[in-house]
Amino acid sequence: MSPVKVFIPRDAAALAVGADDVAAALLAECQCRGLSLELVRNGSRGLLWLETLVEVQTPQGRVAYGPVEPADVPGLLDAGLLSGGAHPLCHGLTEQIPYLALQERLSFRRVGVTDPLSLADYEAHEGWAGLRKALQLDGAGIVAEITHSGLRGRGGAAFPAGIKWRTVLQTEARQKYIVCNADEGDSGTFADRMVMEGDPYMLIEGMAIAGLAVGADRGYVYVRSEYPHAIAALNEAIARATAAGFLGANLLGSGRDFHLEVRKGAGSYVCGEETALLESLEGKRGVVRAKPPLPAIQGLFGQPTVINNVLTFAAAPLILARGAQFYRDHGVGRSHGTLPFQLAGNIKHGGLVEKAFGLTLRELLYGFGGGTATGRPIKAVQVGGPLGAYVPESQWDVPLDYEAYAAMGAVLGHGGIVVHDDTADLSQLARYAMEFCAIESCGKCTPCRIGSTRGVEVIDRIRRDEQREQQVHLLRDLCDTLLHGSLCAMGGMTPYPVLSALNHYPQDFGLTSTPKLDQTAAQEA
Repeated sequence: MSPVKVFIPRDAAALAVGADDVAAALLAECQCRGLSLELVRNGSRGLLWLETLVEVQTPQGRVAYGPVEPADVPGLLDAGLLSGGAHPLCHGLTEQIPYLALQERLSFRRVGVTDPLSLADYEAHEGWAGLRKALQLDGAGIVAEITHSGLRGRGGAAFPAGIKWRTVLQTEARQKYIVCNADEGDSGTFADRMVMEGDPYMLIEGMAIAGLAVGADRGYVYVRSEYPHAIAALNEAIARATAAGFLGANLLGSGRDFHLEVRKGAGSYVCGEETALLESLEGKRGVVRAKPPLPAIQGLFGQPTVINNVLTFAAAPLILARGAQFYRDHGVGRSHGTLPFQLAGNIKHGGLVEKAFGLTLRELLYGFGGGTATGRPIKAVQVGGPLGAYVPESQWDVPLDYEAYAAMGAVLGHGGIVVHDDTADLSQLARYAMEFCAIESCGKCTPCRIGSTRGVEVIDRIRRDEQREQQVHLLRDLCDTLLHGSLCAMGGMTPYPVLSALNHYPQDFGLTSTPKLDQTAAQEA
């Protein structure tokens, strides 16, 4: 009888709650009982409240158990774990768990399913199909597919990827570069990390496709130093892909080259901004560059550069493999495809939810998240990272769509969603946004460097009721300066959480009446 295949994640979130200990306990207990199993360390399915999630391959499909602790292993084996037996920790067939079954997993269709470093697994699940298709096209043909798909940058600005790639393609240069921004620094975000740890070949394939599209033969993945497991997985995957001919010289015998390297960031939040990232890659201090020139024309080492984030490159293989129209048919309006939303903060069922654009925040918070972990009412939801707006309940039914959120002075950003219950003080959270900007500012422009420091002081005076009305007026003026005068989004977005907190939760600032909502400046941004 062949050994039973059991899956235990190697994802950092699972490791943090003891996945290695669960794996060791299972192997040891099976050895004592003379039971044979094949242990696969996969990526996470993204059901983080169930980690460590143990899956067992059965004739009916994979059966899930979780959250599993090492002490649970003997009882699970007694209940017939290796044959998918019933147990209080059993959730039935993994694919039928509602949290997963209700998703549209495109970029994450392999994550948690395959062995992340197995080339055979990757190829058996549509891997390299996009690259093979790209090798049959010229650069303009690849760019046309990306453009028609409607893919927009998933890093926050949502700039159309096809336009960026076409600009690099049409810019004459002897050397061009592909750079992946994997400096995932937003609070409550972990989708990039899950891809790098759980399906690194998808990122590699996407970057190789971009290289073929624009005529670049070298790429770099800039990963934050806080992601050691992602860095290790990428380095191993790059080595294996190169040895197999999917990277390096003469891709799949095509005569075309693409070399890829990993570079580790030092932990600066502002290096998630593309020009500061390029400065850091060049070995300089991570300081924002003025634009123009655009990185697509003068980027890394002054050469034309495609710079996108992990999720943008990760979408390219599927677009090439299944066609632009397949991807374009997902979503609403000008927001095509899917976005992996990351539920974090005070949420009962935190994790990753990949859905087509157009669902609502309320559906995410309750249909997937199950409300707060504390059981208290949700008060505010920050969407789009630490510089995203706080969205009140009155706006939870607005479709999650780039334009719809921009119209109400908010951003979707990287898809991070952080939930706060009714004990949260929004004046304190607004102060944190200003303080965060002051700490993380690169210091190059005055509005961000000085304005954020003054912002902390003004909010402190409001909270102490020192000339509160005048200080509120001053805070609004200061936010307007930050919004329109900052060199990059670091200072330019800091007003989003501050103004949204002030406009929607005036009582937290000691204001007796709701001030006139004035988000015109935010909408113009």
